[in-house]
Amino acid sequence: MKRRSFLKSTGVAAAATGLPVVSNTASAHTPEEKYREKVPELFEPVAKPPTYTPALVIGSGFGGAISAYRLAQAGIETTVLERGCRWPQDPRRDIHSNDFAPDGRAYWHRTDITQVTGIPFNFDKFGGILDVTDYDHISVWRGACVGGGSKVFTGVLIQPEREYFEEIFQDNVDFDEMNNTFYPRVREMLRVSPLPSDLYWKSAWGHSRVWDSHARSAGYTPESIDGIWNWDVVRDEYRWWRGNRRSATVGESNHGNANGAKFDLTQNYLKYAEDSGYTSVYSGTQVKGVSRDSSGNYLVQVEQIDPMGEVIDEYTLSCGKLFMAAGSIGTTELLLRARERGDLPDLNEHVGEGWGTNGDAAVVRTMAPSLGVTQASPSASKIHDASLDVPVTLENWYALHVPVNVGVIGSLGMGFDMKNRARFEYNEQTDSCTLLWPENGNNDVVESAREMNNKIAAASWSVPGLPGLIPDVNASFTAHPLGGVVLGKATDAYGRVHGYDGLYVMDGAMVNGSTGAVNPALTISALAERNIEKIILEDL
Repeated sequence: MKRRSFLKSTGVAAAATGLPVVSNTASAHTPEEKYREKVPELFEPVAKPPTYTPALVIGSGFGGAISAYRLAQAGIETTVLERGCRWPQDPRRDIHSNDFAPDGRAYWHRTDITQVTGIPFNFDKFGGILDVTDYDHISVWRGACVGGGSKVFTGVLIQPEREYFEEIFQDNVDFDEMNNTFYPRVREMLRVSPLPSDLYWKSAWGHSRVWDSHARSAGYTPESIDGIWNWDVVRDEYRWWRGNRRSATVGESNHGNANGAKFDLTQNYLKYAEDSGYTSVYSGTQVKGVSRDSSGNYLVQVEQIDPMGEVIDEYTLSCGKLFMAAGSIGTTELLLRARERGDLPDLNEHVGEGWGTNGDAAVVRTMAPSLGVTQASPSASKIHDASLDVPVTLENWYALHVPVNVGVIGSLGMGFDMKNRARFEYNEQTDSCTLLWPENGNNDVVESAREMNNKIAAASWSVPGLPGLIPDVNASFTAHPLGGVVLGKATDAYGRVHGYDGLYVMDGAMVNGSTGAVNPALTISALAERNIEKIILEDL
């Protein structure tokens, strides 16, 4: 194993695919020297986890962080494994890559990307904060860091309507219980609130005011959006005398907000869990397989990796209770591989099924009046159209990867589509899993989102997309992967995996491909709160 490097120290790019690639690779320094200089904390040695703990959580996103905190409250010693880095926080330092000219800090161990705007970039290979995994016909975005998706999402937390919720979860989850108990519990813990009016009228939200005006011109009524932004920190970005680095107000979010503007899990659930003394979080610990020994303990095979991707150690951990929270992709792949390799042969036939994109699509209009110089990240409002063939929500979104306001009006579209689902397939020769997402699998969502966008464009004298350069509706990606180990099929109604006592799924893998035309984070979190309460009461 290669330990040496890890242990030595404690203007807009061309907006069309095919134009020259923007390079942001190291020149004077090697990539490792470059990132050691920028973020030395990432290279500090990580202790080896204890060989055995009563509870072990794989993943530190919403489901994993909530599970860890509630287990800690119950006095249960818990190990949390996270493959990504533990990124520091500082109001002034340049810690994360910016969204507009990304370097290796932006993406998880890849060297190039073509963004949703069509702008291609290449950069150093590094353990960046956002994993973009390309499958046939779909790219999947997910967090790769301590705090998981809470670090890289746009901070939006919305509860789905009862009608949609009940169609998704059927008799497995009671909407009234969620509405009265678990959704409010998460909102309180994450201090959710809408964009304050004083910020709405700042120049950086000029695009939001234009977006709202366009929606009203087409007969829609914008509704405010709740988020987990720390508005005092966002305000500090305007107070130049404090010396705080601009982040949220200049359209940074996908690659983190190191100044603390986003109230991510490292500032609440995970912090409270670690502060309890019962929980330890280990970064750079990539799980390669899970199995069970003859005594009933679960075995977890781990590669410890450094930020450059070098394997520096390998070991096996054991636990009495195993909580899967590696996200829809990570959890599903680990369990499907375990079933197909015979490590957990009693997992049922539903593992690997029921995967969907939450109906995600990027929706764009251009030739709109520009208000303000930059576009801020926090979303102000949303609209919903239930009359379409596929009901669609559009959320006010900043123009991704565009550093200045040039009249691009962006929306994140989410369609309520319960028909299109994919499955994962295991390849024995490569010991890997493939997502079988069909070509044009989101076509129904695209058509409904296009109908909605065209209606708004006609009413507001703007143009759908940017003809010849930026598509009006792009569903080639998802930032909200869901499913693969669905409640009521691969698990019981509380995430207990069928066939194995003491094995639980606590993340987006348990959701049947959609959270009802809204962002999944609040529903995943509320389900995790509901599930862990039941599990602690009855199983531990």
